[in-house]
Amino acid sequence: MQIDKVTLYDLSIFNHEEASSVFHHFNYTRTAGGREWLRRIFLSPHTEISQIVATQQLLKRIIEKEEEWPAQITNGTVIMIHKFFDTAIDDVPKSPNPIQTMTYRFLHGPDYSLIKFSIPHFIDFFQGMHQLLGIINGNDELPRTLKSAVDRANALMERVSIKKIIQKNRKEVLSDRELLQWAHFFYYHYKTHSIELIEIYARLDAYFSMAVAAKKHSLFFPSFVDQEDPLLKIDGLYHPLLPTPVAYDARLDGQHNFLFLTGANMAGKSTFIKSVGIAVFLAHIGMGVPARFMQLSLFSGLLSNIQVMDNIMKGESYFFNEVQRIKNTILTINDSRKWLILIDELFKGTNVQDAMKCSLTVIQGLIRIRHSLFILSTHLYEIGEELKVNPNIIFRYFETRVADDQLVFSYQLKEGISNDRLGYLILKREKVVDLLNQLQ
Repeated sequence: MQIDKVTLYDLSIFNHEEASSVFHHFNYTRTAGGREWLRRIFLSPHTEISQIVATQQLLKRIIEKEEEWPAQITNGTVIMIHKFFDTAIDDVPKSPNPIQTMTYRFLHGPDYSLIKFSIPHFIDFFQGMHQLLGIINGNDELPRTLKSAVDRANALMERVSIKKIIQKNRKEVLSDRELLQWAHFFYYHYKTHSIELIEIYARLDAYFSMAVAAKKHSLFFPSFVDQEDPLLKIDGLYHPLLPTPVAYDARLDGQHNFLFLTGANMAGKSTFIKSVGIAVFLAHIGMGVPARFMQLSLFSGLLSNIQVMDNIMKGESYFFNEVQRIKNTILTINDSRKWLILIDELFKGTNVQDAMKCSLTVIQGLIRIRHSLFILSTHLYEIGEELKVNPNIIFRYFETRVADDQLVFSYQLKEGISNDRLGYLILKREKVVDLLNQLQ
């Protein structure tokens, strides 16, 4: 599934303030390399249902075996192994006799200390990899991008010396001679392979993180329908970054592929749109989704128009960039493939009359594209009447009511079009009107 940088930031998949991102929220990797591989997975959504299903099956197996996942491989373990290989140590004898062992220990003290501290980390790593591969190898189908790496790891672990280190008792104290023997083996004969295995572990660490996130956050693994028409069915959808989210239900398909969404400021339109986008994105990387139920078709791409910015350096106005984003969206999705398009408040950068005319023109053009799904929110409820002649548009709004001069939001989708005009009430509630009246 195609997704551009703008959409990734619109949906807060990534965020300039990392702690406010979906990526950060679902990052349970144990190593820096695992974190980088998780980022790569987030940047490369699947394009085939079979690969999504394979990823889901892998995550489900990891969830089942989570307690067996090796805890001894930590970021510190990986750092120490890299430090060992990056240090220029004095020649280590292959099979030292007692005199050579004693000589190396006393004449090469710093190098011996590094060896003594590093070799137990090697033992932890290789025993952990053996344990981890035992879990992964039981999976019949693996994502294509991971299968070759796992096959390679299995081959690298077949070396006789590695099998010996796997059988070592972790509590057993190694003699000075054994420490030097293992140091010689890894430093001179297994450096490249060790680093390769660390990279493979990082990939598995990323999938472990996805599985842990799915379990901790009670995410639901969606089902994909292989069909020509676009489809999106969601029950109990919520935004994963909110502490107390409200759940939504949503239905879009080939017959009703355009959702026209209205409601007052702060009623929940933007949150709903972002929740849908996040769920569809997570589904396409094989992740569980924040919903009670979800069924969807495979989408070729996901595009959003939510947080358009002006560009002072280029002399481009907010409105100009809104137009450019819509133009690029139209050019991109006019390819007979299935797209999910999310638009929040079209043409905020111009006056109301201009915005209404521009919005109506864009919507009347987009509704002719029946192979994709659209969710569009707007304050311009007046244009809804002209759109009711189109059978493929459904109208929903977020209800807001006023009680004792206070706004009450239900955050529930209702059928129809909202005509709430509550901007002045918000201005008054926040005491801005009072402050203005007090100005001298």
